[in-house]
Amino acid sequence: MWMVRAGRGGRQADEFLEKGLVGIGWESRGDLRQFPDKAALVEAYREGFPDWSDGRLQGAASQLIRFRDELSVGDRVLTYDSSRRIYHLGTLTGDYAYDPDVLPPCENVRPVKWEAELDRDRLSLSARNSLGSTLTLFRVPDAVRDELEALVAGQTPWPSAEPTDDEGEDESALLRRYREEAVEIVKDRVSRLGAYEMQSLVAGLLRAMGYKTRESAPGPDRGVDVIASPDGFGFESPRIVVEVKHRPHTAMGAQEIRSFLGGRHGEDKGLYVSTGGFSREARYEADRAKIPLMLMDLDGLVTALMEHYDHTDSETRALVPMTRVYWPT
Repeated sequence: MWMVRAGRGGRQADEFLEKGLVGIGWESRGDLRQFPDKAALVEAYREGFPDWSDGRLQGAASQLIRFRDELSVGDRVLTYDSSRRIYHLGTLTGDYAYDPDVLPPCENVRPVKWEAELDRDRLSLSARNSLGSTLTLFRVPDAVRDELEALVAGQTPWPSAEPTDDEGEDESALLRRYREEAVEIVKDRVSRLGAYEMQSLVAGLLRAMGYKTRESAPGPDRGVDVIASPDGFGFESPRIVVEVKHRPHTAMGAQEIRSFLGGRHGEDKGLYVSTGGFSREARYEADRAKIPLMLMDLDGLVTALMEHYDHTDSETRALVPMTRVYWPT
């Protein structure tokens, strides 16, 4: 089983599923079949990117050659939609191909029959950690593979405890991996908040950004959970109207966006937070809205929270306690 990491939150994972493909990119060196071996590809990258470190050159070439040569028809393949916190599982059905147009910027592709999906929360902690490598492509350890297959089959698996296949990770990649794993743990904790706690977290984030907020009481809210504005009452502009949907495994669709937009004033600004992400149709609906509307999934919420955490109040910090960590540079 191979893990192929999708980029751009959940959007690239959606493209993988929609087109029945999986792909990897990096700055294009053309069709990989022109290179007889890894050493030739390393030299091609060295000529194009002389400022890259040896570790980065070797890592990029290793994964590309592995994608070309080691993956086989019938192998299982896994990718992750970080927006919805869903792992998608499928089977490779064809050989390597070079196509710069079908899945840009991933010009190196292989066809996949996508067959199942798994919520991240169903995996053991050791499996989640094993799948946290920063490598775009790596072989999933056998124990993790067995756990995933058991979950798909409706069986109770033994928690896996094998390390990841981290060939090609240099020091900078390992540090990036640790940071990304920490972010995933923050997302796990945010996901465990209750619905009203999530509303309070979003309100706290807006206060950290300089607004005053007014929250709806628990119960029916008529599509508005938080009002944020300079004065806190919504009289002064900008007036931000916020809806918060805490349904971690349910993507919001176009109808939910249309319902939220109904009745908004012309000077309103909209913020729709969905911890389950958004469908493609929902994003299209938001793009053509008559008022400025931002869709924020769990990735966006946690990124913004970490960016503004130093300015959050004690009430907000109590919901998601974090501490600053210094990293080598």
